Amino acid sequence: MATFEIYGGNELKGELVPQGAKNEALQILCGVLLTDQKVTISNLPDIIDVNKLINLLQSMGVKVEKVEKGTYVFNAKKIDLDYLETEDFATKASSLRGSIMIVGPLLARFGKGLIPKPGGDKIGRRRLDTHFDGMAKLGGEFKYNKKTAFFSIEAKKLKGTYIHLDEASVTGTANIVMAAVLAKGETVIYNAACEPYLQQLCKMMNKMGAKVTGIGSNRLTINGVKELGGCFHRVLPDMIEIGSFIGMAAITNSEITIKDVAFKELGIIPNVFKKLGIKMELRGDDLFIPKQDSYEVESFIDGSIMTISDAPWPGFTPDLLSIILVTAIQAKGELLIHQKMFESRLFFVDKLIDMGAKIILCDPHRAAIIGLNRESPLKGIQMTSPDIRAGVSLLIAALSAEGKSIIHNIEQIDRGYQDIDIRLNNLGADIRRVG
Repeated sequence: MATFEIYGGNELKGELVPQGAKNEALQILCGVLLTDQKVTISNLPDIIDVNKLINLLQSMGVKVEKVEKGTYVFNAKKIDLDYLETEDFATKASSLRGSIMIVGPLLARFGKGLIPKPGGDKIGRRRLDTHFDGMAKLGGEFKYNKKTAFFSIEAKKLKGTYIHLDEASVTGTANIVMAAVLAKGETVIYNAACEPYLQQLCKMMNKMGAKVTGIGSNRLTINGVKELGGCFHRVLPDMIEIGSFIGMAAITNSEITIKDVAFKELGIIPNVFKKLGIKMELRGDDLFIPKQDSYEVESFIDGSIMTISDAPWPGFTPDLLSIILVTAIQAKGELLIHQKMFESRLFFVDKLIDMGAKIILCDPHRAAIIGLNRESPLKGIQMTSPDIRAGVSLLIAALSAEGKSIIHNIEQIDRGYQDIDIRLNNLGADIRRVG
């Protein structure tokens, strides 16, 4: 198990280029299964989850050619459906939660999709009902084998229909859209997720010949086509990484420029960080975060304590709540974090309290932070990364702390952040990878 040793307290300075978006990449990669033509994808991040999915696609029969760093050509002309019954498939697919999104394309193109119970972060219960309910309404017959923990769905012919999702699941919406693009007739998906990454998937499929309208809204209309062709697609910069860098700049009192952020796709993310008193300046499509000796959390108009909570897009993404929480540690003022969508994502705050943060964990969903206003620095401790976002939050806290911090299980961080230690060391951080 690899470990980071972090010697904190250094001011960082320089430029960072955000990696390609992890969550978009996982959707887009599954989309290559919809056609027997070549699909070229650029700006793919070199991270564990993405590389695992590429490897899984190769094992299924997809031909993969690496053109240059971050750019690949995929050809899913021949897929070995028998491989889906193997132990090797079960092992690889169950290690990656994003693998669930291969089911929709397989069902649409081959009439059959299988997946073991997916793995991933231990951040709370994430249901798969939305995925399979939607595909069942298109005509799929769903089965679950308790003995093998395998989900399967089959259909002789998919037919367009009206689908009202019980939750605005991003991966659920992606799976159903990918199934519907080859279904006969019109499909309407209401209460659809509308994150930029889901929009990117719809735009890619339209380039392949699909007919998807309503992109960016919670009501998608899909008119099925007989087949899809190839295309070129470029992945957006990762808005979660951009938000992580904003918080990191503030808490370490650093001056950082984040390059090529696709600002219009960030939604309310910059404004939420501004509620913590963090200044930023848009220079072209670069986001400049100046050095700030102090930043103060806003209050609501009536003077009550600011609350920041997560919500489906265009609300604030839950993936950045842990970054907001850590950033608020050295702010002036108080803040309440309300994590509505996952029940286990705030449990890492005990490590921050051990470092000297003033945080009250009210319950699994809420944490109150009393800002230190830089009057006392955090101190380095030994800790373990429980998931991707908590892991990078602990890393950011360690960068601001005095002394040495140790973070174990950094494979969780590597799942979502490409060469994070190398990139931050280039700005003046002191992060050492051990083991």
